[in-house]
Amino acid sequence: MSEKKIRYYENYETDFFENGDSYRLPDDYKWVRKDFLSRILSAIIYTAALIFSNIYCRLFLHLKIVGAKKVRKVKKTGFFFYGNHTQPVGDVFNPALACFPKRIYTVVGAANFALPVIGKILPFLGALPISDTLHGMKEFNKAVEHRIKEGHPVIIYPEAHVWEYYTGIRPFSPSSFKFPVKLDVPVFCFTVTYQKRRLGKKPKATLYVDGPFLPEGETVKEKAQTLRNAVYDTMKERSKASTYSYIIYKQKDEDR
Repeated sequence: MSEKKIRYYENYETDFFENGDSYRLPDDYKWVRKDFLSRILSAIIYTAALIFSNIYCRLFLHLKIVGAKKVRKVKKTGFFFYGNHTQPVGDVFNPALACFPKRIYTVVGAANFALPVIGKILPFLGALPISDTLHGMKEFNKAVEHRIKEGHPVIIYPEAHVWEYYTGIRPFSPSSFKFPVKLDVPVFCFTVTYQKRRLGKKPKATLYVDGPFLPEGETVKEKAQTLRNAVYDTMKERSKASTYSYIIYKQKDEDR
């Protein structure tokens, strides 16, 4: 029996997939592309990605989705969908399957646009990159609001960095929860958990959908905090469904 992989981290901000950290979005980047060619390409690429995701997530991640009916009951409005970040490829597709037939848009770091091949098609897959400029953040915020008002789910990974096959829930801030408070739309969360399979080294994945969660408090800050707490506590509880660790994560110097 081979030993399990061990990854060492300094803190919860450790990035195991560092690439393109210095990448900056072009000054003329368009978060919402309305021209005919972009819309056609987007429809074709997104449809192809859905087909691929069914194959990849079912056959390679052995994914099972529990509770998808909760988000599919939301018919006329968009919503925010928060999840744990544990698959570099699967996290592009998992929420799309859970939200189908609605098309998703996903908040991502600009560094992802430096990835070979996939970086070029991310805009057509619905990526909403975070900008490092004041003007860019204004356009980003407008794009998020635009997609929500169109009735689409917006996916947010509040843990920020991918920790592949990680079975816990890392701490995250309430900052991204100001979006649903200001736009007055539902909040849901999904938690990907891992269980051992009878055959094969890699585990199977079970994705749990929970919500909707309602904000409590007087101010935007208070409401964002209560939403964050509700989502975090739910994800922590759901993570207990993980019964197998394919990769062991240890803090540096933990063994010393």
